[in-house]
Amino acid sequence: MWPGKHAQERPDKPALIMAASGEVVTYRELNDGSNRFAQLMFDAGLRFGDHVAVMLENRPEYFEVCWAAQRSGLFYTTINWHFTAEEAAYIIDDCDAEVLVISEAYREIAERLAPMMPKVKVRLMVGDDIAGGYERYADARDRYPAEPLAEELEGTPMLYSSGTTGRPKGIRYLLGREPIGSLPGQMVLLTAIFKMDGDAVYLSPAPLYHSAPLFYCISTQRLGGTVVCMENFDPAEALALIEKHRVTHSQWVPTMFVRMLKLPAAVRNKYDLTSHRCAIHAAAPCPVEVKRKMIEWWGPVIEEYYSATEGMGATYINSEQWLAHPGSVGATLLNPIHILDDDGNEVATGDVGTVWFEPPSNRPGFEYHKDEGKTQEAHDTRGWATVGDVGYLDADGFLYLTDRATFMIVSGGVNIYPQEAENVLINHPKVLDVAVFGIPDDEMGERVHAVVQPGDMADATPELGRELMAYCREHLAHYKCPRSIDFDPELPRQPTGKLYKRLLRDRYWGNKTSRIV
Repeated sequence: MWPGKHAQERPDKPALIMAASGEVVTYRELNDGSNRFAQLMFDAGLRFGDHVAVMLENRPEYFEVCWAAQRSGLFYTTINWHFTAEEAAYIIDDCDAEVLVISEAYREIAERLAPMMPKVKVRLMVGDDIAGGYERYADARDRYPAEPLAEELEGTPMLYSSGTTGRPKGIRYLLGREPIGSLPGQMVLLTAIFKMDGDAVYLSPAPLYHSAPLFYCISTQRLGGTVVCMENFDPAEALALIEKHRVTHSQWVPTMFVRMLKLPAAVRNKYDLTSHRCAIHAAAPCPVEVKRKMIEWWGPVIEEYYSATEGMGATYINSEQWLAHPGSVGATLLNPIHILDDDGNEVATGDVGTVWFEPPSNRPGFEYHKDEGKTQEAHDTRGWATVGDVGYLDADGFLYLTDRATFMIVSGGVNIYPQEAENVLINHPKVLDVAVFGIPDDEMGERVHAVVQPGDMADATPELGRELMAYCREHLAHYKCPRSIDFDPELPRQPTGKLYKRLLRDRYWGNKTSRIV
């Protein structure tokens, strides 16, 4: 299934509705536009397994570009528009992109990028205020016919996960030479479990550069449903959209639940939500009381899964199961879960260890692009895989997450690896040592915090803290940078230099049984 089929059968059905502007893109229009752009990339020399990068805000062209790559057998990488030019340039170069599509909204970044991406031979800007060195996207696209390529093959996203060594890593699936319309194995989650079909109306409230929103939008359009895409999340507007468009399915992160629950009761109860059959959440474990309140409000429509962009496995839990197992992220869907100790041995039920999945038979394997060491680290000799999360299984086989082996921070559903900020801050002339980690936050789950050892404790002032936060933001996307800084005369390190980060982190987490919120 893909837009070409739906364009033939229901050409005037909305494939996309933009929430704020009200712009509607029909299946005929999505099919024609993605065909034109696929023809452009083919003419530029891109062939099966080549790469395109996209840096756009939520807007109709996003779907056109992704579907053009998806039907051309290409890898496509979506770039977080919070990134600095330096961060974006690294990803564009690392993924070997030959085409970049960027928005006029990021014109300043685009201008700085221009000399930093020698491999990119097609540089297009969406909008009218075109930067030097770029061509207007619509002009370039419309030179080509709205005809499908002679051979249409399934492509796939290659998204980047922040790296523990301070650089993001591309998560590259093993791409088979499959004809367009071949359904990926994970579609079973949507059709069999979430009951999504061609009549689905899916509300997407999150940025499309994230893995889950992109997957659910593309999958909805595979099935012939309608995507209602919010340009920016607003809690009251999200509720209004469910009523207005008779939304059947949606996908959220816990921070969005928190913001909707904080609305006045009169606003929360104003809208008719009876069309809403399935509210999916993932990306971060939901605080128990937040999820309980959401189930009380929306009813048993809230369903959760736990997985990773790597696609190594997944758990699932519905509202009824969660009420019986509060705090769990679910039981395995297909492939077995194993909880292993540091020596690779299985632990007893209820004991904490690292979470490993056996490989699913319906999912291609993955590797970390250009990082064989990290790929090997994520797998064991049996082919089992992990992203380093820590947890335990109860007697019924439900998984509970308790920590992250890598000190990864999840803030508002976004993964942040602290070493990126540490690598920046350590270069400040007044910083002798630094540790960055997540601390509890009622709204975001966690927020980024730093403990700094200054060269001179006399400098340990609020003014230096503000200076360091500003310094970090000059080099990294703001969400990766500390929102608060404390000072310490000496950080706890072993004689070998290894930092006892957990000793620092525990000061802020106290006696909580879980280090994940």
